[in-house]
Amino acid sequence: MNFFEIFLIGVGLSMDALAASICKGAVLKGNNIKNAAIIGLFFGGFQALMPFIGYLAGSQAEKFISSFDHWIAFGLLAILGGKMIFDSFNPDGESCDITKDKLDYKELFMLAVATSIDALVVGISFGMLGTNIGGAVAVIGCTTFAISVLGVLVGKFFGSKFEKQANIAGGCILILIGLKILLEHLDILRLPSVF
Repeated sequence: MNFFEIFLIGVGLSMDALAASICKGAVLKGNNIKNAAIIGLFFGGFQALMPFIGYLAGSQAEKFISSFDHWIAFGLLAILGGKMIFDSFNPDGESCDITKDKLDYKELFMLAVATSIDALVVGISFGMLGTNIGGAVAVIGCTTFAISVLGVLVGKFFGSKFEKQANIAGGCILILIGLKILLEHLDILRLPSVF
């Protein structure tokens, strides 16, 4: 996978963190820049850690499933992307129920874990595909950090208005990346490496 593909995966994975960041930004009082940086570190850190853990598991399984790993990667990314899209239209789905007006580190920890579980699954795909995990986790973590900081600041000004659109965009990105992996491994699609 090239840099651009990993960046797009990072953007797609960060949409849950963006939605949570917008919600926190809408209700937080106090120093917005400091709060935004702390929230960004939590979300970015966990979005970087989880693919690494998944990579370790996926690289161990690679020798047993290399003949169909592209189907697994496609399936996992399609399911995650589809769930994000479905949840954005589900009236019973999560919304901005994060109402504390100050930072609660226990709550941030739980939110960071919850919003990065999908990154664990992507890490398994990275392990099976032999992706350079160091670069991947750095790109995903930094991307999520930046998007989360922006989310807090946007939430301060606009509230939770863009939560649904963020989840739809993230879901579509994950599905398209999964489809690209599948089509490349089936030799149906050959795209030049961008980076």
